[in-house]
Amino acid sequence: MKTKANTLTGQVLADLLENVVAHLSSSASECFFSPARYKAEEKNVKNAVLSSVELLGIDTCIRYGCFLKLLTEEAVNDLMLLMMHMKSFLSTQRASSSSTLISQQDGYLGHDWLTSTVFLLLTGNRDRSLNLLLNLSSLLTSAFIWPARIHTSVHFPQEVSESGVSPVYWCTAHYVEMLLKAEVPLVHSAFRMSGFTPSQMCIHWLTQCFWNYLDWTEICHYVCTCVLMGPDYQVYLCVAIFKHLQPEILQRTQSQELQVFLKEEPIWGFKFCNYLDFMLDLERSYRNVVLTDMKNIKNPVQ
Repeated sequence: MKTKANTLTGQVLADLLENVVAHLSSSASECFFSPARYKAEEKNVKNAVLSSVELLGIDTCIRYGCFLKLLTEEAVNDLMLLMMHMKSFLSTQRASSSSTLISQQDGYLGHDWLTSTVFLLLTGNRDRSLNLLLNLSSLLTSAFIWPARIHTSVHFPQEVSESGVSPVYWCTAHYVEMLLKAEVPLVHSAFRMSGFTPSQMCIHWLTQCFWNYLDWTEICHYVCTCVLMGPDYQVYLCVAIFKHLQPEILQRTQSQELQVFLKEEPIWGFKFCNYLDFMLDLERSYRNVVLTDMKNIKNPVQ
């Protein structure tokens, strides 16, 4: 990835992701959650209704896929069916809730950007996408890169599930702030001065799988790296992005435009290969703490 980043695109990344996920999910020691037992039958999607938000997300995905020349407009039906299958499958992974919160009543309220990403990465192949996602659902990484998968999960204690708060909030975002303070202190200080937290921005980026912020190749590298190297790379990536943005962050803090800049501007010029050494250094220094905490998400410290 570092020396020949341009070769790790398209079919190479798709095959890599598919093979790694299949290998890991076939190993009992790597399965953090119980393996998926779901059959892609028509009866399973009869009751799956896509929301207006999901339909808008599907439209965005198809348009982006056509722009990238990965899809044709005819792929919309396959993506809709894939989304309905995933919605049906994920409904079996959710805890029943007595909560009165709207977000707990009808499943995940946002669009499933990870499913859209996989669909594009596999050039609109619905069956391959479904198999990959079902296999991925058994891995620890899915709890962090796939918000729809972990929403009100049966794998959490009831009080955690009913809160609707995902481990991206109380694990990833926490460690991003901790590492920023130690490794990129000027950025950490800039956020404190602005009254805006790095956590807020991380959650915004990660919830939509960096769509609209990173180039397509870097989005693919993000997903593949977290699967291949471990979910703690989600933390290291966010810290690397803040390091990359440091000059702009400092300037925008002075002009009191930091929040608008981060939310409305793409992350220009960020390349995974340019920050891989930095992320490897973070792994060596912090993996023992970060990954250990990630592995404890089924029993979070109260």
